[in-house]
Amino acid sequence: MSLSMNTLAAGKGTKKPKRRLGRGQSSGRGKTAGRGTKGQRARSGGKSKLALRGMRQNILSFPKSRGFQSLEGSAATVRLEALDVFGVGSTINMKSLRQKGLIKRSDRKAKIVGTFELKKKLIIDGIQLSKTVEQIILKAGGEIKKVKNKKPSRDKKAAARKTAKHS
Repeated sequence: MSLSMNTLAAGKGTKKPKRRLGRGQSSGRGKTAGRGTKGQRARSGGKSKLALRGMRQNILSFPKSRGFQSLEGSAATVRLEALDVFGVGSTINMKSLRQKGLIKRSDRKAKIVGTFELKKKLIIDGIQLSKTVEQIILKAGGEIKKVKNKKPSRDKKAAARKTAKHS
């Protein structure tokens, strides 16, 4: 027997007969035809567009798509004790941190944090520091070359506006 379109048949048990609703009480699906009694869902076309829930549920079901995410990214953190690998009087900048493997090559900014007691004199160039680290480096006889902020802070902008108005 060759395989052709007229010899193909569905497998046994794959085709179920359509359930015939509303065909009398004795059919088991008569009268309300399995739709319960009354209400919007019992009517034709009433099952769609009923997804209205409390507002909180709607908000929770949607993914978060608001807020602000900086394209610059946050600064990579470097512990103060990690700077012990540098020699006395050496300059620490982004390039030297990358060479020592303390930050990734892709990091654009770095910030030194921690409370380690530093004994070496180091020169920090173009790297953010916590206030504690700043004090520790200056106490050890080090030097800090400040990071230039690209944008002035909101407070500075407001102060500039006030002085411009009064003059």
